[in-house]
Amino acid sequence: MAADAPLSSIRELFDEASDADVSLVTINRTQPDSVRALLADAFGRQSVDLIERTLPREGDDVVALRKDGRICAVSSLDELMQSFLLVNADRFRTGTGSFDDDIPDVLEGMDGTLFDLRGYPASNKEKLLLVLISRHVERLAYEADEGRLRSSFQRLSRLEDELGTREVYERLAERPVDVHVYGVPDGVPEEVDVTVHGGTSDEHRNAWCVVFRPPDGDGAALIAHQQETNRWQGFWTYDGDTVARADRYLGRSF
Repeated sequence: MAADAPLSSIRELFDEASDADVSLVTINRTQPDSVRALLADAFGRQSVDLIERTLPREGDDVVALRKDGRICAVSSLDELMQSFLLVNADRFRTGTGSFDDDIPDVLEGMDGTLFDLRGYPASNKEKLLLVLISRHVERLAYEADEGRLRSSFQRLSRLEDELGTREVYERLAERPVDVHVYGVPDGVPEEVDVTVHGGTSDEHRNAWCVVFRPPDGDGAALIAHQQETNRWQGFWTYDGDTVARADRYLGRSF
């Protein structure tokens, strides 16, 4: 499909997500089985192959991201644990969570990789990978201090019910960023300065998109859709053409 071709569904973008051979390589782990279980639970067993390597030396445990046979990012295992793997979902619901923190390089490097994620009870991580990337894209908009951010919440009441989400969007409202929110109109704080787009279509109810398009540059986007209850398929990207197409689709179709 041409880069400027209009979309008829946000799910059409999934066909353009990378089919690269992606592996997470854990190095110097003393308990590889437990780490494998955490990673598999967090990323989806269909998306990432997990490989253990033990090096004959002392040093920090690390996780490397390998795409098509090439190591392209490395993060300490402790950083990955503290930012994501050992985090309770309440951290994101009751506070701004990762909004003020950098995400590990191995996560940022997974852009373009299509994921199939399951929430509770199939997974204890409760879709935290999608929440973490959402915060990352929102922070990019906050730091840029300009541009447009479009976010779909399925239910607009999440801006009221989830303190962490509300705090993020209150902070964004202090910036000259054009913020649009989408979802079923079951309640939204009137004092949060955002443009509200309510509806009951499939994509209002099931799309999870956070799209930041700056005036200059490529921006970033998380694109996900709930395939069935608590099962999400999606990816994130820094590709300017994909970001622009998603931005135009949300602006035109909702």
